[in-house]
Amino acid sequence: MNILITSAGRRVSLVKAFQAELKALAPEGKVFTTDFNTDMSSACRVSDGAFQLPLVSDTNYLNLLIKVCVENQIKIIIPTIDTELLLLANSNKTLLKNGITAIVASSDFINICRDKRKMSAFFIENNIKVAKEYSKYDYKLPLFIKPFNGSRSVDTFIINKHEDLTEYHFKNDDLMFLEYIDHSEFDEYTCDLYYDVNHNLKSVVPRKRIEVRDGEVNKGITKKNILVDYIKEQLSHVDGAIGCLTAQFFKHATKDIIYGIEINARFGGGFPLSYAAGANYPKWIIQEYLFNEPIDFYDDWENNLLMLRYDNEVLVHGYNA
Repeated sequence: MNILITSAGRRVSLVKAFQAELKALAPEGKVFTTDFNTDMSSACRVSDGAFQLPLVSDTNYLNLLIKVCVENQIKIIIPTIDTELLLLANSNKTLLKNGITAIVASSDFINICRDKRKMSAFFIENNIKVAKEYSKYDYKLPLFIKPFNGSRSVDTFIINKHEDLTEYHFKNDDLMFLEYIDHSEFDEYTCDLYYDVNHNLKSVVPRKRIEVRDGEVNKGITKKNILVDYIKEQLSHVDGAIGCLTAQFFKHATKDIIYGIEINARFGGGFPLSYAAGANYPKWIIQEYLFNEPIDFYDDWENNLLMLRYDNEVLVHGYNA
């Protein structure tokens, strides 16, 4: 009953969470990791074993991944980066034939998540308000510009004056001109959602983003607010949704106004806060996919739990670079 966390990178907390929960339920189980450079991955250093794999774009990646899983009795794969989601979803039948389950959404839902325009349409279909997209020839300042297929806040711009707009903004077809949601009036939330094997919502943990570093929450706090019931009402069942999803919303500071921003179909970097608050997604994955146990809706997680992240060290003695 072993688990593999792929592209583990710096996700030390996620590895340790799965180790703790697997040890409690299956003491002989191990949590392995993969990365492009296992020597330089802190998460690989703390896992029970690490395997170096090529980039996901390599034509041999899937075969090597399956080989690692079969040889090490790995039953569950936990992906952590966007670029591997579609490959795993499209390879689900092949993985299952080898006794491997990737905890990944359907390819249809992943395609929605990877395209901001499709994501906006998804929110609208589920009665969730979204920021208006402007034509590049008819827009209103201030603007927020971002790529329809981007991640980690790369290539995003806040435009307050016409002079801030450049030829790059107009000629880059990937960039969307969007209504700016004023951060002085709205708070930004990342919500960790858990969907069971039947695509039903089993947990909602809104985390208010206080400070972000490199697109990832550095300071955050759990909040039991209107978002919990709102998401339960609008997104109680999502076709193709599986495991942990990370959804971003803007909530007005004083009014019941909510905007949907995006959903990532994987664990987010700030999930350790939800886990520390009691939302035990690693345990639920183990219960569902290794023990075939149903999961009840859970909302008894700790409110107002503040997370202040800091850099820590993983030391490797005798390493010869």
